[in-house]
Amino acid sequence: MLLKGKTALVTGGTRGIGKAICQAFVDQGADLIFTYVSSDQKANELQNSLAKKANFVKALKLDGSDNKAVEHAVNNLLSEVDKIDVLVNNAGITKDQLLMRMNIDDWNKILQVNLTSVFNFTKALQRNFLKQRSGSIINLSSIVGIKGNAGQSNYAASKAGIVGFSKSIALELGSRNIRCNVVAPGFIETEMTDKLDEKSLEQWRSAIPLKRGGHPKEVADAVVFLASDMASYISGQVLQIDGALLT
Repeated sequence: MLLKGKTALVTGGTRGIGKAICQAFVDQGADLIFTYVSSDQKANELQNSLAKKANFVKALKLDGSDNKAVEHAVNNLLSEVDKIDVLVNNAGITKDQLLMRMNIDDWNKILQVNLTSVFNFTKALQRNFLKQRSGSIINLSSIVGIKGNAGQSNYAASKAGIVGFSKSIALELGSRNIRCNVVAPGFIETEMTDKLDEKSLEQWRSAIPLKRGGHPKEVADAVVFLASDMASYISGQVLQIDGALLT
């Protein structure tokens, strides 16, 4: 029960890695708020499932790229739960396209959802963390943000921005015992990869030294560690979870 007594806010919690993080946090004793933007049904199902294990679980429909909406929602949450100990900025999308064909809307949308949302939630919760003189912020980037990838210049830019932002926040807030780290997954097999044909999947797997894709729970377990007191002297770091793909 590494997170017993802690309250966590996870963005983009209804599927893939986000869902695995929510499940792992509750399994480790945390109270949980998770955000989502689309499927009320999925959010309600997850909330009801997790509520069987946790003292407090709340699903919150919220567009993380909307600064005012995030500020308002966080203020309401803090009147309901008193404090939030852990923030996991996980929400993200892709709009892949070669630069030659990419339009400004594709660029702006990715930056807004993937990067501006990280700013919005971190900014909104900063006063809470400063007041309690503690906090763990974990931001989900990607190895694409470290090495780049053809056809994903917008996504790579957003994920690289998360790394620079997180290192800066670690430096700004470290003196108040507030930690900020990055988790950068590689090829993780989720609902999105299920849509790929088997030949493409095998090509991915064969390029990975561990010869397999990662599982969402393997990312979630690392996030649990960084959220816990076991990682109390770890801040400003980027943890790649990629089976040695980028080494």
